[in-house]
This record gives sequence, structure tokens and C-alpha cells, in this order.
Amino acid sequence: MTKPPLLILLCAPRGFCAGVVRAIDAVERALVLYGAPVYVRHEIVHNKYVVEGLRRKGAVFVKELDEVPDGDAPVIFSAHGVPKSVPEAALARRLFGIDATCPLVTKVHREALLHHKRGRHILLIGHAGHPEVVGTQGQLPQGATTLVETLEDIATLSFADESALAFVTQTTLSVDDTSDIVRALQARFPAIVGPHKEDICYATTNRQGAVKRVAPLVEAMIVVGSANSSNSQRLREVAEREGCPVVRLLLRADDIDWSVFGGIATLGITAGASAPEVLVEEIMDAFAARFEVTVETVSTADESVFFPLPRELREQAAE
Repeated sequence: MTKPPLLILLCAPRGFCAGVVRAIDAVERALVLYGAPVYVRHEIVHNKYVVEGLRRKGAVFVKELDEVPDGDAPVIFSAHGVPKSVPEAALARRLFGIDATCPLVTKVHREALLHHKRGRHILLIGHAGHPEVVGTQGQLPQGATTLVETLEDIATLSFADESALAFVTQTTLSVDDTSDIVRALQARFPAIVGPHKEDICYATTNRQGAVKRVAPLVEAMIVVGSANSSNSQRLREVAEREGCPVVRLLLRADDIDWSVFGGIATLGITAGASAPEVLVEEIMDAFAARFEVTVETVSTADESVFFPLPRELREQAAE
């Protein structure tokens, strides 16, 4: 039987960002230099495929440092960042800590610390419980930050000194939602101080921009990524907001529901910043087995950002 035609619009940029590449490379480089086990506090990035691949190579993922035995095996802190207490605890135990925090998350940490030193109370725009938010709040004393998740939260805010406020944001948020929250904060607190350059990272902005271009043009859209990935979930939301009738967040080709995708003629595909390209290819191959596929890439930005490995691993590499 002749396969039906399917036009796939492939978003670009998509997939790994520079911070994710750096974090994964840090674990792999540490495994080469020191051998297994290499301990990693929390998932190095939010993608089950990536985490399982590193686990097979000898990485041991732990929730907290007390699961790490004493010794000189490396302990890597994830790309999302950690509270200041975590590296301090590692140092106290003389563990070999390696910080793989994305430099763009570190930028937010530094902004928050600077505002705190200048006597400002910090409004952190983000999602409660996300590791990046926990890490940012953990840079400062308890009570120094207030979490803002939604526009509705702003109405409940009250501060003794409204002239000494600042805001920072989680790096993986919806660009549009965050802009709305920032505008509402500035309207409510005219003196509030923001970052010199927005905190939402280039990769989040670029991937959402590509989805905005593609989503109105297709009958269905797949976001390749893990359910616990904030930036992947935001891509799904952006596609839905732009009017795409069917949007699904999928990790692997096995997750495709053919009762939903079996009768379409146009499909958009993107991938979250922690999703490897091999999973995009796997999903495209699954469609190629059922459809006569034509692929067009829709590119909205060029990316050339590179972050070097953590210093400890660079020094070893130089030796």
C-alpha cells in the first residue's frame, strides 16, 4: 500500500543548549578522568534517556549528599544549580565537589546576591519546588526572597518598603507569561529593579520562538522531552497557546499514540533543551515507517553559545 504523505516542520533551534552540553560533558569527562563511580546530586539534566545513559557508564545519581560515601570520588552538582549549603556541606566532608551549574543560572544567583547586599527584597519569578528555584532561594538567607508563580500572586504581595524591591526569574519559563508577570510587578511596584539583561536564557527564548512560528502551521506538534523538564513543558504550552490542535510532550517513539497521530498530514517537531537529537531522529523514523515524509526545517535563530567545562575538569584536561 502507498504510504500517505506527511510534511514535518522541524523547529530550529531545538534540543541541547550549551548549559546542558556542559553538564553532560562534565559527568562524562569526570568518568574518563577518575573512573566510576562519579556521584551526581539530582538528575544532571531533566531527561530520563540522558540520565539512564550516564548511569550505565558509571554515574550514580543521589538525592542528597548524605548518600555519597566518604572518599575522593567526584560529586557533581546539576545544571539547575544548588543552594549554597550544598557545596559548603561537601567541603565540610572533604568531598571532591564539581559544580556543573549552567553559567546562566549562576548569573541569576549573582544578581540575587547583589540585590540582597544592596538591601533589596527579591521577588523570584518561578515554579515552586523546581531545582533551579530551590537553588536560587538557597543563595540567600531565609526570608530574603518571595516566590511569584502567577499574576494572581501579585495581588497578595505587601512589603513595608516598596522602594527596596528587585526581581529575578527562573531561566526556563514561558517568555510571554513571564513578560506579563514582570509588567504587572512594575505596575504594582514602580520602583522595582530588574536584571540588566533578562534572566530567561537564550535557549528557552529561541526554542519558544521557533515553536511560535511552526505551531499555527501544523495539525499536530510533538515536543520531545521529559515530563519533569520545565523548558519542555513550556514549549508544549506555547504550542497550545499558538493554536495547534494537538500537542504532546513525548520522551520516545514508543510513546506515540497512533490513534492521535495516524491521520495527520502536517506535523511540527521540537525538542526541549535537555532532549538529545537522537530522540528526535527516533520519532521521525517512526513516522517515516508509516508516512511518505517530507522534512522542512524552520529556523528562527542561529546559536553558537559555548560554555567551557568546570575549572576542575579543564585543569585536568590541560594536564
